[in-house]
Amino acid sequence: MEYGMILLRVVAGLALAAHGSQKLFGSFGGSGPAGTRKFFAGLGFRTPLAMAFIAGLSELGGGLLFAFGLLTPFAALAITIVMLNAIATVHWKKGFFNSAGGFEYNLLIIAAALAITANGPGRFSLDYVVGWAGDLSGPWLALAVAIVAAALATLTLTVGRGSQVPVSTKTSTAVPS
Repeated sequence: MEYGMILLRVVAGLALAAHGSQKLFGSFGGSGPAGTRKFFAGLGFRTPLAMAFIAGLSELGGGLLFAFGLLTPFAALAITIVMLNAIATVHWKKGFFNSAGGFEYNLLIIAAALAITANGPGRFSLDYVVGWAGDLSGPWLALAVAIVAAALATLTLTVGRGSQVPVSTKTSTAVPS
């Protein structure tokens, strides 16, 4: 079980960190802050540059924390908020399957983040090394992460966006995870 936990944590965490790096630095063929800002502007966010940095930092920082198994529920919270926002703004209307731009990938990332939070990051984690693994895991904590993430995503989608949300989001090819 421990080897499965580290595999899931590292692959999911590093995949998210790479997406964040695309947004923040333009690495791996990403659009960087300017392109990501333009994308968030097209989604109707009031402060698109701030949203670009918040999304990028959440993915990069949350992904790295998740991969290392450090402060796991906080990493899961950051990851889940970004994925819920991505689903709501971009992927939901495209259906389930990722091949059509749907929310399949995002849902898998959320499931991985919540599952690791529920079960703990495992003994091959920094949370375990510093003695936090037992305190920072459990099904109730995973439920709390899901509820808080849903509340914060809802706040972001309502307060963070203007009253006139554009119909078209074709301002950039950058797509949030």
